[in-house]
Amino acid sequence: MNEMMDIDDSYSPSEDEPFMNPRQQIYFRRRLLAWKRDILKESQSTVETLQSDTHNVPDLTDRASEETDRALELRTRDRQRKLISKIDSALRRLDEGEYGYCEATGEPIGIRRLIARPTATLSLAAQEAHERREKVYRDD
Repeated sequence: MNEMMDIDDSYSPSEDEPFMNPRQQIYFRRRLLAWKRDILKESQSTVETLQSDTHNVPDLTDRASEETDRALELRTRDRQRKLISKIDSALRRLDEGEYGYCEATGEPIGIRRLIARPTATLSLAAQEAHERREKVYRDD
């Protein structure tokens, strides 16, 4: 793939063009990298806020509220850390030519699904089958 190939910012992948052509690969790479940048920027802001907001609150109710807010923020950051791992994995699959193809079937995942969920690793049918299997095992 020609990394220097420039695509218009208004470009949006379509089902009418060859799947995972160079333009689509560049589009998804840019999208994944921008998403990762945004998450990292938010995380840095959270760290700065948590560091600067460290103060002793005498009122027990206020302190409990502050601790709850802090715990929620940390859980959110943990979810985002896991998302960054998924984004990195998607970028690696792009480098290896495997991005956009279902891990279970090898078939194309589909442009609409990738636009909605750029880190998807399963086609919609494979994902639904996976969720049905999980539900069966959870009910045991």
